[in-house]
Amino acid sequence: MKKRLAGMILVGSVLALVPFAASSNSAEDAKIVSALDTQYQAAVKSNDWATMDRILADNFVVVTGSGKVYTKANLIQMAQTHRVQYEHQEDSDQTVKVWGDTAVVTAKLWMKGMDQGNQFEWHIWFSDTYVRTPGGWRYVHGQASLPLEDERK
Repeated sequence: MKKRLAGMILVGSVLALVPFAASSNSAEDAKIVSALDTQYQAAVKSNDWATMDRILADNFVVVTGSGKVYTKANLIQMAQTHRVQYEHQEDSDQTVKVWGDTAVVTAKLWMKGMDQGNQFEWHIWFSDTYVRTPGGWRYVHGQASLPLEDERK
């Protein structure tokens, strides 16, 4: 009888915690991740490496459309040295999808500026993957398309 009562109490306790474990609001998470990704894009534009460092996961990687791979350390170093000077670094058509502790941001990005003295202007699509950690959402992986043709609208 005692074992059965203990088992029922244990099951009841676990069931009582289920609403808290599942209480993550995907619409609210999408708003948080959307704002975080917008904040990240603004930090890139202004070479704000401290904000980039806070948002990027330590094991972050991004793969460009040309196949180049950059780590968190690479991007922080580029921002600290102001290697790239941006005139534009704005996204549009942003969507955010959340699946539990993972969120993917997809948007079109207009980048224009100078990279080591070479002028560039690109419109690309990107997907940024965020993961919920004990310290909050972190940007863990990015994937960018090749530059789009005739996107100067």
